[in-house]
Amino acid sequence: MQVMTLEGYVAADPACATGPSGKRRANFRVLETTAFTRADGERVERTTGFNCVCFADAKVCNYIEPWMKKGSRVILAGHVENDTWTDRDGRKHYDLRFVVGDLNIKNKRDAGHDPETGEVIEGGFAARGRFKPGIDSPAPDLDDEIPF
Repeated sequence: MQVMTLEGYVAADPACATGPSGKRRANFRVLETTAFTRADGERVERTTGFNCVCFADAKVCNYIEPWMKKGSRVILAGHVENDTWTDRDGRKHYDLRFVVGDLNIKNKRDAGHDPETGEVIEGGFAARGRFKPGIDSPAPDLDDEIPF
């Protein structure tokens, strides 16, 4: 079984729709930029776009729709599969798509509300649609004695 991890930024707001089975799905594109040095010493960047789809109804409704927006930093885990379709002129097209199995959304929030609990988020990061302490959280006290 193949497993791939992808980290990047969402290129546009996700397109969420209800399929024939009544379940929600989301389509979105994630951009990832890699910097490298060529043999001649020139420093260059290359941006790659990945077409992503999430079929998990709960993830689409609870996390992607309320939290994922254009510019969101995401970490995705899933697999790649072939996508084939026929256009109006009868030509077949082939592409790869990233099928999302798990996701982590890293939005910096100044203030807002958690859509599940309704609690106020005053700062930090929203990950998996839940509040996670960010860089403004107090640092742990490292002078405590270890109990073993």
